[in-house]
Amino acid sequence: MKKVFPLIIILITLSVLGIIFIQMSWIHNSVELRKQQREQDLLHAITQIKQSLYDIYLFNTGRIGFINEDSKNYYLTNFTVEIISPEEITSKIDTALKRYNIREPFEYSITNIFQTDIVKTRGFTPEMKENAIEVQLTLDDPTAHYYEVLHLYIKEENNFLIRKIGWYIAGSILFTIIIISAFYLTVRTMFRQKKLSEIKSDFINNMTHELKTPLATISLAIDALTNEKVIHDTEKIRYYSRMIKDENKRMNKQVEKILQSARIEKQDIRLNLQILNAHEIISKVADNVHLQILDKNGKLYLNLGAEHFKIEADDVHFSNVVFNLLDNAIKYSKNDLAIEMTTANEKDMFVLHIKDNGIGMNKETQSRVFEKFYRAHTGNIHNVKGFGLGLSYVKAIVEAHGGRVKVDSVLGKGSTFSVYFPIVQENQ
Repeated sequence: MKKVFPLIIILITLSVLGIIFIQMSWIHNSVELRKQQREQDLLHAITQIKQSLYDIYLFNTGRIGFINEDSKNYYLTNFTVEIISPEEITSKIDTALKRYNIREPFEYSITNIFQTDIVKTRGFTPEMKENAIEVQLTLDDPTAHYYEVLHLYIKEENNFLIRKIGWYIAGSILFTIIIISAFYLTVRTMFRQKKLSEIKSDFINNMTHELKTPLATISLAIDALTNEKVIHDTEKIRYYSRMIKDENKRMNKQVEKILQSARIEKQDIRLNLQILNAHEIISKVADNVHLQILDKNGKLYLNLGAEHFKIEADDVHFSNVVFNLLDNAIKYSKNDLAIEMTTANEKDMFVLHIKDNGIGMNKETQSRVFEKFYRAHTGNIHNVKGFGLGLSYVKAIVEAHGGRVKVDSVLGKGSTFSVYFPIVQENQ
């Protein structure tokens, strides 16, 4: 799987780059094709303009009885636009351009051999002549009596060809973006699935370990109860029975933690809200973990200084939040542990800060510490147990109460977790 995963990424990347290259080539070719088509259309339109002007000249001079093309060209050696009205010239140019789908506004000027204007539109300026299409109206014949040139200026907007195929380009770019987005989502999903697979493996290993230990203890206790030396000793029977009961409770706690996590994921958190004395519950939880702290040669300092400490919360869940934060501080600590629990009020919130002098966290761990199943790397601390559900549970419960939780930590120096709960107004 480790070899297949990078190969899939490489193949998808090459496919996307290939598609993008083909799309860019198609756009370039489309622009070039349109440009060539435009040049062909202009060429045909100019041919029609010349033919139309020749026909008008022949009609106006009464020379329409030519026998063949040579006869016609003979009459056209005297061609001049001076006997054609400006309106007729404009009309014929407009008709020819529109016939070949050239609908932009235009201006024109027709000059003689001395570059003097014979006829021109009102809007034609000398500057336009530099960018105008030059069309020789006089036949290439040495016997021709006149030399006249049509200067046709078409008011094309910048990048008009791209705008002509704008919808095709926009569609191509849109679908390219969709393909890139799909590629990004696919890769991100693959990484996420890989990560979830690793998390699942860690979770199964942790769960197996957490359940195997009490099961082994229960098995040993049951074996002891069947021993002939124990079966007649009431005290030992009570001792082993209590051991089985305690280990059974321990297993039930682990199972309940997993079930709670499942309910949180389904957003099926049921809160039994009541007005609580937060300081009282914090003190009770602190007393319960006091022995664990002493076991690590640690100290717990309580500084319950909040003036307003009445909150509307679920008694069990609030107690679990405090316990999980304290348990987390104990787990990820070194010897000579020092935990400080401080309460305060910020605006209309009751705030509990739990500060420890443990191993701390880097920035990446801080950004992910509330994720489900995520467990921080513990360096040289190898006895940290659990499923990685405690802090995700804390976050879900605190937010379900309308509060928030945050963490500040320095690697190697300790962490401070802060939970915010709305306080109960005095008139409630």
